[in-house]
Amino acid sequence: MDAEHMDARKERILKAIIDDYILTAMPVGSRTISRKYETTLSSATIRNEMSDLAELGYLAQPHVSAGRVPSVKAYRLYVDALLSGEELPMDENARAYFAERVRQMEDVITTAAQAISEITRYTALVMMPKQLELRVATLQLVPMPKGSALLVIVTDTGAIRDTVIKVSENLDGDALYAISRMMTERLRGRTLQEVQEMLRGYSHQAGADGRVLEGIADLAAQMEKQSATDTVTVGGSHNILNYPEYSDVEKARAFLAVLEEKDRLMDLLSGSGAAFTVLIGPETGVPEMADCSVVTAGYRVGAGHRGAVGVIGPTRMPYGKVLSALNAVGSVLSELLSE
Repeated sequence: MDAEHMDARKERILKAIIDDYILTAMPVGSRTISRKYETTLSSATIRNEMSDLAELGYLAQPHVSAGRVPSVKAYRLYVDALLSGEELPMDENARAYFAERVRQMEDVITTAAQAISEITRYTALVMMPKQLELRVATLQLVPMPKGSALLVIVTDTGAIRDTVIKVSENLDGDALYAISRMMTERLRGRTLQEVQEMLRGYSHQAGADGRVLEGIADLAAQMEKQSATDTVTVGGSHNILNYPEYSDVEKARAFLAVLEEKDRLMDLLSGSGAAFTVLIGPETGVPEMADCSVVTAGYRVGAGHRGAVGVIGPTRMPYGKVLSALNAVGSVLSELLSE
């Protein structure tokens, strides 16, 4: 990393160049640094330092511009410095905003993707891990008109699924409540597969309608199938089009096509077990994202399962703010899905 050549002044100047480029997306010149960041240094001194940084591979000069732009190597140094701190700060505003959003909507994962994209203004990714051995926590039957009821199953991870089932018209609200209590007592702590085997083995359950048992078994089967594989949800797909790096139509089209390939997105999210991961430019291994960075953070789901949230944006993204926002979102998700 050429650390022996990076004295404190070069580090300050490089950080200033990155900060300015993040804000403006314009090549940065020595005068800008002297005027806005290093007011005690002359433009000539800064120009010499920038020349050294370019030789070390931290700066590039686009076309005939007099200014310089950070390289992937520069961003890597910048991000490593952020992640080397003892504790990453948490964006409390993002945490409060996200916590309010997810409590207003039923689909936590879809809402999470939407909220992250709104907070960061980038494309958001949320991976929900496969959840082996999901166990029933509660079961509820809510009366509805015309001989039907809303069946709700909640698992130990906080996952909630519901469906409308047919029931006998003789079962009123009190009867459905009694069945709910009885079935919760019998099924609590059982895996979804055990629930299916138990209920399909009953030809009749005292006090319960046969269609209720069949409905519970069917919903348990659906939940088990849905939880058997990792899933990834995308939010703010078109946010990348707001940045000049992707003003080229073909480049933007190629990027959007990658978002349709869930296996490639899954690889980006599941590539590391670290709390935070930052892949910059070519480090993503995705040619269509050569000018992008992928920042991810982990969160807990139930007992021992881990998911991931992340954003995709230009390499000049404000990494500190993005990491703080993802830290906040991951914290809220862990609380919601592990209660």
